[in-house]
Amino acid sequence: MQNHLGRIRTFMAVAECGSFTRAAERLFVSKAMVSIDVKTLERALNAPLLIRGAKGVALTEAGQALYAEFSDIFQRVDRALERAAGRQQQLSGTLRLTSTAEFGEHFLLPLLGEFCAQHPQLQVSFYANSSLNDFMSEQLDLAVRLGTLRDSSLKSRRLASYDIKLVAAPGWLAANPLSRVEELAQVSWIANAHLASPVAWTLRHAQHPPVKIRARASYSANSASSVRAMARAGLGVALLPAWMIADDLAQRRLTLLFPDWTLPEQPVSILYPNGQALPRKSRAFIDFLLANRARLERRA
Repeated sequence: MQNHLGRIRTFMAVAECGSFTRAAERLFVSKAMVSIDVKTLERALNAPLLIRGAKGVALTEAGQALYAEFSDIFQRVDRALERAAGRQQQLSGTLRLTSTAEFGEHFLLPLLGEFCAQHPQLQVSFYANSSLNDFMSEQLDLAVRLGTLRDSSLKSRRLASYDIKLVAAPGWLAANPLSRVEELAQVSWIANAHLASPVAWTLRHAQHPPVKIRARASYSANSASSVRAMARAGLGVALLPAWMIADDLAQRRLTLLFPDWTLPEQPVSILYPNGQALPRKSRAFIDFLLANRARLERRA
């Protein structure tokens, strides 16, 4: 049974996270490995431990009993290991973190105070930057990025997701009225230069077949704020995070296009150097963000 201790830890992570995906993110292993560990443990115990459903997992009676038995045991083991390794010491040094200015101001920076209070000996340097070109030369530890990114040599992990909306200035829409979603393929688009191109999206509707839109951008900018400003100026159609445009919609500086059609949720990803052991300070911040996933996924 000693061979199953690692699998029990995996089961505990699934129970605490409520899903295989989030447990895999916490443990820094694949979702498939988490599933294999749990299934192997269930076979060894000859009892189902988890009820798998569309909205997550729930513990069976056997799973509840196993979790109760090992929860305190693993806590005591972890504390003993930390003492033995001297890991009870505070994190120190400097964590160099970058994100876009918009996401940093709206989400990351409000959370930093809480994280720094947990690690008072750790210094944090934040860099507002939409590009990854200087990641290695600036010796950055972590980068938070939005949307579908261009290929990168950095490793990435998904943290959260957010909604995007089709918008244009009221004046532009008055001059370029749209009656069918397919017409979006022919309009002037404003694109974010750091995201994958060309413009290619699949829009979905509850009562209509999906529509794929593919177009070349007429204009581009290297930040979401600049894309928004160009849309306000009436240059064309833009896709922007819902949390960024709430005030613009309320003040009628921008108008939603085809609000009954939806676009895929976009990822919030954290990137870090490939081929290196993840420093404790970086792992601690990633764990902190994962624990605050709900706050990262606030909708406007």
